[in-house]
Amino acid sequence: MIILPKTLYEEILNHCLNSLPIEACGLLGGVIEDEKRIVKKVYLLTNVDQSPEHFSMDPLEQFAAVKDMRKNGWVLLGNFHSHPTSPSRPSEEDKRLAFDRDLSYLILSLMDEKNPVLKSFRIYESYVEEEEIQII
Repeated sequence: MIILPKTLYEEILNHCLNSLPIEACGLLGGVIEDEKRIVKKVYLLTNVDQSPEHFSMDPLEQFAAVKDMRKNGWVLLGNFHSHPTSPSRPSEEDKRLAFDRDLSYLILSLMDEKNPVLKSFRIYESYVEEEEIQII
């Protein structure tokens, strides 16, 4: 289970809406307690691909985010990205690029901007499992 405070969910949502029509992306830093992954901060990163169909995170921003996580005693819990015109499920590219089975992969669908859908997945090799996400 991943726990996301509502204020951080709203940061993700606003970042994704403001990035339209391209995919938005970012990292999630936090702690793991009793198998619960608690997000403490979201890092809103630049999609250097500037594409509506895929993303690559800015490497310098990634480095700064991980450095900040370490400074605060947090770990990298996962990442997020938006799907501007498709459902919140991993694409074949998402599965292929999911290198770390310990991370959560959050996808926010904006197919219906008034009803965004955020889902979290654990991905290893070609196996995909939806992870419970709790917004508090």
